[in-house]
Order: sequence, then structure tokens, then C-alpha cells
Amino acid sequence: MLDAKIPAGPLKDKWTSHKNKIRLVNPANKRKYRVIVVGTGLAGASAAASLAERGYNVDAFCFQDSPRRAHSIAAQGGINAAKNYPNDGDSVYRLFYDTIKGGDFRSREANVYRLAEVSNGIIDQCVAQGVPFAREYSGYLDNRSFGGAQVSRTFYARGQTGQQLLLGAYSALMKDAGKGTVTMHPRAEMLDHVVVDGKAKGIITRCLLTGKISAHAADAVVLATGGYANVFYLSTNAKASNVTAVWRAHKKGAFFANPCYTQIHPTCIPVHGDYQSKLTLMSESLRNDGRVWVPKNKGDSRRPSAIPENERDYFLERKYPAFGNLVPRDLASRNAKEQCDQGKGVGPTGHAVYLDLGESLGRLGRDVIRERYDNLFEMYERITGMDAYKEPMMIYPAPHYTMGGLWVDYNLMSNLPGLFVLGEANFSDHGANRLGASALLQGLADGYFILPYTIGDYLAVQPPGKADTGHPAFGEAREAAVRRTGDLLKINGKKTPDEFHRELGRLLWEKCGMSRREDGLKEALKKIPAIREEFWRNLLVPGSGEEFNQTLERAGRVADFLEFAGLMVRDALERKESCGGHFREESRTPEGEALRDDANFAYVAAWEFKGAGREPVLHKEPLAFEEVHLATRNYK
Repeated sequence: MLDAKIPAGPLKDKWTSHKNKIRLVNPANKRKYRVIVVGTGLAGASAAASLAERGYNVDAFCFQDSPRRAHSIAAQGGINAAKNYPNDGDSVYRLFYDTIKGGDFRSREANVYRLAEVSNGIIDQCVAQGVPFAREYSGYLDNRSFGGAQVSRTFYARGQTGQQLLLGAYSALMKDAGKGTVTMHPRAEMLDHVVVDGKAKGIITRCLLTGKISAHAADAVVLATGGYANVFYLSTNAKASNVTAVWRAHKKGAFFANPCYTQIHPTCIPVHGDYQSKLTLMSESLRNDGRVWVPKNKGDSRRPSAIPENERDYFLERKYPAFGNLVPRDLASRNAKEQCDQGKGVGPTGHAVYLDLGESLGRLGRDVIRERYDNLFEMYERITGMDAYKEPMMIYPAPHYTMGGLWVDYNLMSNLPGLFVLGEANFSDHGANRLGASALLQGLADGYFILPYTIGDYLAVQPPGKADTGHPAFGEAREAAVRRTGDLLKINGKKTPDEFHRELGRLLWEKCGMSRREDGLKEALKKIPAIREEFWRNLLVPGSGEEFNQTLERAGRVADFLEFAGLMVRDALERKESCGGHFREESRTPEGEALRDDANFAYVAAWEFKGAGREPVLHKEPLAFEEVHLATRNYK
């Protein structure tokens, strides 16, 4: 059931060989096919534009008022590529190896090598679109370093790389919308998938302005709807980011892979209140020029400038001298938490560490630092009221990215034929921990350079135009969406969706967050159904479904988070090892590092939905490592 369709042959030749042998659609026939793309962030916008350029008819859906508001704009630090402009030893193979190692050897070699292989073309594509990457004095594109690498391979546009890349993809998308090959559907939230004869043939949406529920048919469906980090309630994700699109696909037959792999980002502005609704990321790129430290003495509440150098513990530099402050995110996050747990945390809550750019400001000067990071300093001051040019930033880990997602094969198609999944919505490239600056890389690789080839392999053997909203499956799916909306509205309880979401998020952060224990996971599995039961008994959603109703929107998303959370915790309980962002406290080395169990857990965990109230079924895709050897990660 889990045929990854990985091409035969040497690793470096797989993608080229696959493209040479893949089935094609005649250019004249492409006009006969319609493809639905859900999500218009980097993965969705680039895919929709690329498919339209190749002649397909595309319907692009987003719940924002404009694709420019997709959460991709929040990616700050940069995008990786193996161009080796600094001539410091980088290569496609080194990017591949760093990504495999960074993911703690829990990703497919073939997918990761392809990601590294197409990385250089992405930079050329974006430069051609006018993306204003930073440049050196000579005019060449500049690079900086990110965690998990000892080379400078990250291209950037100050601290707003995601926004600039999205504007490039958005321009390409709107050019095709102007030509009529892309039809935009803004303010449309996807509520369900339509499956006809075992194949994905369309979606059900609700207009967020009018409440109208509609059916849309196509020959293939592409999901590019991002990750599920908002299951924790507090995260760096946009408040509206959710799991609904992929979860509803899962309930229609698509396998969900590695849901327990969640990434906690080490450089976020700490929580400052009980009723805070989201967290703000400070780019990992700051760790290029910033040093992370805490006071050596517990409870030292002096201002950072009053703590002399010999009383500071630069704990990442001390523990990982080879990589220092640029260790991967999972290590930086766990070590920051460890220092705070020992009573060395700083700030009003004690749940923060310092990110200090003082040494770099003295060495490089304020103008250089401003050129690299100024908008980040501005964001920090607006939120905290503190000037990071004068005193260190305070940071603490927070949920940020999710490596789990719908299972896909080498062609990016799920086990549900006709359903393709891109970017953070799939599981494919990052294993148990994503290296910084590789989210933008994967999204654009999937949309610009992979899906436009692989979707043709599927469509070439599908008769075009067979999808029709008049089919009974569309009517049934639409009626089910109407009933579900009505069920949410008629409960008429006393608690808002956010109250339930906040309760769920706290439980998951404590029991299935930065670290997990068997007893805590079992406790969470008992408590989640109780929260879900109260939700369906005591939820309050004022208003109606025939109008703009943001409480209704949130209610539907929270309902899906309450279902998904059980699978995430179950997956974490099943995986009795530590790897990357999944840290089981029972599985650690004598030095306290993550301890993998390759003999029993070197596989992709793909879960099959068997119905409400029934146990999901686990399918395992073994991971084979032929090019790299399984080894304990060492960044010391």
C-alpha cells in the first residue's frame, strides 16, 4: 500500500532519469484538464502559476482576501541553495547530507537529494522574477549561515525573505490569472474533499463572506495548505493557519505520516501573558551574529550589561564547539529549555535566554547589522519595548513548523490517487527536524520544479473533463458540510472555540511539546477525548452560517485540531525513540542527547483513518540509507 515509486539507479541520476521516462500530456490536451490548488503560499502560488504556464486550467483557492497574505510571508531568514558562491566547500551533495543529518536520518534519501539538486534553479527563477536578494558590494548575491551547516548557503532579503519570495510567486500567479488560465477563489475555506471511484475529484468550500457552501470539480487536487503547529494554540504561525484541509483528506483515505514530528523554534519572543493569541519569531539568521547565553548563577536577576563576561554561560558554544550557536533548531531549543529548567532563565518569567549581538555590533558596526536585520530589531522593539541595539534580545523556544503531513510518494501524490500534496502539508523532505531556510526551499521546489512534471504522469492516463459537480458524491459531500456547520451552530453552550483551543494547546505543550514521556502521552490520550466531548456539548457560536462569522470559522478548525491531536499523541507514544524534534525523555544518551533506535524505528509512520471512534491503523514505509550511513548526530 505504500509504494513510494522511488526510481531505480544511482541517487544522483534518479530525478533526471525519472523526468526522462515520465508520462507526458500533449500540449493541446492540457487545456482539457482542470486542476484545483488549495493554498496560495509559496508552494501553492508557484504550483498554480507553473501549471497554468504549461497550459492546464487552474482553480486556486485561499481563505485570505489575497494570496499575498499567505503565511509564507512570515519566513524571515532565507532560502538554502547549493550554489557555493562563497567558495567555502558547499555542493549539492553537502546540502543533501546536511539535510539528511539535520532530520536525524528519518527522511527519504531520494527526495532529499532531489531537493538539493533543484535548489540552484530556484534562486535563478526568483532572481529573474525580481526578488531583491541581498548582494555584496561587488553585486554578487550574498549568503549567510544557518543552523546545521558549516557553509554559507542561505540567500536572504534582510529579515523578510518569505515576503519577497511570495511577491515573486504572486506576480507569476496573477499574470496567469490575468490571462484567464488561473481562476482565483479568495475568501474560500476548504471544508471537505470529494472522492469519486477512489480518486480525488474535487473539494467543498465555504465562502467566508456570505457563508455559501459550494462544490468544485477537477481532474486532480493539489493541497498546499501549510502545517499544523497551531494545534499548540500558541505558535509562530498565523492565527488562521490550521489542519483542516489535510485532516479532512485524511478522513477521506489519505494517510497521515509522522504527525508527532513538530519543530520548536529556538529564537522566539517569550510568552508574556495568559491571554496571548500567538507568538512572534525572531529569525534564526540572528544566530549568525548573536551569541546565546544565560547567567552562570541561578536566579541572577541583574541587567545583562551588569553581568561580567566570566559570569556568563555561552552554553551552545560550550557544548557544541564545532557549530556553536548554529546548531540545528532541536538542539538549540532543548538546551535553552534545559537552562531555564535549571533556574538560569532570565526575564520576568524565567523562561527566556539572551540572544546577544553586542560583540557583532562592536566588530561590524551598527550600519552593517542594520542592513542585515533591521526589520527584526524593529519588530522586537514594537512588541517588547526594548532596543536590541542596546541590550540583548530575550528569546525562548516556541512551536513553529511541522515535519509531519500527508504521506506522498516520489511524485508528491498521496496514496489517494489524484491528490497531490506540497510544501509543509506533506511529510517528505525534512525527517524529524527541518534545517532553517529549507521551508522556502521545499515549497518552491515542489511548486516550480517537481509537481509540473509529476502531475502529468497521473493525468496522462486520466480521461479529461470527467469530474462533474453533478455526480452524487459532490452532493453528498456538500450536504455533509452543511450538516456539520449546522451542528456547530446549534450547540449553544457557554465556551468559545478559543477557550477549548487554549486548553488543548496547554495540554499538548506540557505532554507532547519539546519533550515527551510515556506517562504524559498516555495522560494526554485520556484527556483529549474529554475536551472534545465537552466541545460538542458546550460550544458557543453566535450568529448564523449565512454571513461573515469568524467564530464559526474557528470552531470548525478547533474541531479538527481536537481530532488530529489524538493522532499526533498516539504517534509520539508509538515511536519509542528520540529523533530530531521528537524527544522521548526515556530515550537519551548519557550526555542527555537524543537516542535513536534504528533497528526498530527507521521507518515512516503512515496512519490510516478507520472511522470515528475506531483505532487508526499504522503502516510503515522502511527507510533505506544507501548513500549515507546511519550515525549518531554529532555537532560537537
